Amino acid sequence: MTNDEVKKNIWRNSASNYLFLVARLGLGVVIFRLLWQNLSKEEFGFWALLWSVFGYGILLDFGFGFTALKRVAELSVHKDWDQLGKVLSTIFFSYVMIAAGMLLLGLLASPLVIKAFKITAENEPYFREVFLVFLFGMSVAFPLGIFPEVLRGQQRISLANNIFLGTYLLSFAMVCLIIKYGGGLKLLLCATMGSSIVADLLCGYFAFKRMPDVRLHPSLFSKGMIVSTMRFSIFAYITTLTTLILTRTDQLVISTVLAVSAVALYQAGAKIGEMFSSLAMQIPDVLSPVAAHMNAKGDKKFLQSMLIQGTRVSVMVATPMYLVCAFFMGPLLHLLTGDKDVTQQHAETFWVGQVLLLWTYVMVVTQSVPKRIFMMCGHEKKLMWLGMGEAVMNLVLSVALVFYYKNVVCVAIGSLIATAFFGIFYLWPWAAREANLSALKLARTVLGPTWAACLPVIALLIIERSVPQLDATGSFYLLVAETLIVGVVVVLGMWRVALNAEERAKVLSYARVFTRRTV
Repeated sequence: MTNDEVKKNIWRNSASNYLFLVARLGLGVVIFRLLWQNLSKEEFGFWALLWSVFGYGILLDFGFGFTALKRVAELSVHKDWDQLGKVLSTIFFSYVMIAAGMLLLGLLASPLVIKAFKITAENEPYFREVFLVFLFGMSVAFPLGIFPEVLRGQQRISLANNIFLGTYLLSFAMVCLIIKYGGGLKLLLCATMGSSIVADLLCGYFAFKRMPDVRLHPSLFSKGMIVSTMRFSIFAYITTLTTLILTRTDQLVISTVLAVSAVALYQAGAKIGEMFSSLAMQIPDVLSPVAAHMNAKGDKKFLQSMLIQGTRVSVMVATPMYLVCAFFMGPLLHLLTGDKDVTQQHAETFWVGQVLLLWTYVMVVTQSVPKRIFMMCGHEKKLMWLGMGEAVMNLVLSVALVFYYKNVVCVAIGSLIATAFFGIFYLWPWAAREANLSALKLARTVLGPTWAACLPVIALLIIERSVPQLDATGSFYLLVAETLIVGVVVVLGMWRVALNAEERAKVLSYARVFTRRTV
C-alpha cells in the first residue's frame, strides 16, 4: 500500500466515521430520551450501570484486541498469512476460554453483584434475571469482538461502519417497539446485544474474505504464540485498564458511595461528554492501524507528519464542537431528557456535563493522537506507566471528593484534574519532542490557528446565550437554527484563518473531483 493510498484511507475512514456517528448519535438521543421517560430512575440507573460493566469486559481482553489490530496491519505489509492465522487463532480461542470462565464466575457471583448495586428489595429478583441475560449476551459477544479489530487493522473502517450502522438501525427499531409495548429490560438487552453480535459476525465474514489464506482453527492455537503476543499485549492491556478506570469507574463509585439512583443524575450530564467524545475521537481512532502499518515500513517521516497534522485536525474538529456544547448545555440536556427544567431541578447534572465536557476536550488535545501513534510504534511500556499514574490519581481524587462532599460532580472533577495533569505535563512535551518542536511551538502550530478562527464563534455564542429571546431551551427548531448559524461562522473562520493556502487549494480540488463524480 503506497503512502498516497494510506492518506486516502485516512480521509475516507474519517469521513465514514463521522457519517456513521451523525446517524448513531441522532438515534442515540432518541433512545436515551425514550429510556429516560419510560423507565423508572432505578431501572434507568441499572441499565446505565450494566453498560458500564459491559465496558469492563475489555479487561478480560488482556490487550489481545489491540494486538490483533496491530499484527493485521503489520503482517499484511509482508503478506505473512500463515503467521497471521496463528496469531488470530490463538487470540480467538483464548477469548472463547475466557468467555466460558466469565460466564461461570458471573453465574456464581450474581447474587452478590445485585446486592452490591443497592437495588431495592422488591426489584432484586427481576434485576437478577436481567443481569443473567446480560451475562449470557456478554459471554457470546466477547470472542466475536476480534472481528471488527481485524477489519480496522486492514484499514477498512468504512466497511465496519456500514455494517454497524445497519445493525444499529435494526436495534433502534426493536428498542422502539419494545418500549411501546412495555417489553421491559430483558427484551431491551436481547435487542441491543443481539444486534451487536450480528455486526461482529458480519465483520468477521468480510475480513476473512479479503484474506482467503488466513483461517481460524483450534489446531493453530499456540501456547508459545500467547507468550510472544503477550510481550506487547500486557502493556496494551494495562493501558486499556487505566483507560477504563478513567472512563468507567465513576458510575461504580457513585452507586456504591451514594446509590444506584444517583447514577441517573450523573449519566444524563455524562451523556453530553460521551457524545462529544465520540465525535472528537474519530480521527485519532483512524490513525492506530495507519501508525502500525507505517512503523512496519519504517517510514518515520510520515509518522512525524501524522503526529502533528493528526493533532492539528483533531483540534480543529473538537474545538468548535466543545464551544457549542458548553454554551448550549442546558438546551442539550433538555433535548436529551425531555425535562425542560433539568438544569434547575438537577444542577448537579448540568455541572457534571460541563466538567466532563472539558475533561474530554483536554484529553482530545493532549493525549488522543500521541497515545495512538506511540502505542503502535514501540512505546507501549512508557504509556502504561503514565496511564497507571493517571488512573490512580483519578480514582483517589474521585473517591476522596465524593466521600467528603457527597456530590456526583466531585467524581467528574477528579477525572478532569488527573487527565489535565498528565496530559499537559507529560504527554504534550513528549509529543513535541517526537515532532522535533518545543512544547510552545507545537501549541502554536496545532492550537493557535484554531482558537483564533473560533473567536467570532465565541462572540456569537455569547450573544445567543445572553439574549432571552434566543434561549433555545424547549425549542428544538431554535436550537437547530442557532447551531447552523454557528456552523456557518465556524466554516468561514476555519477557511480563512485555520487553513493555509495550500490546504484550501486541496479542499477545492477534492470538491471539484467529488462534484464531477456525482454529476
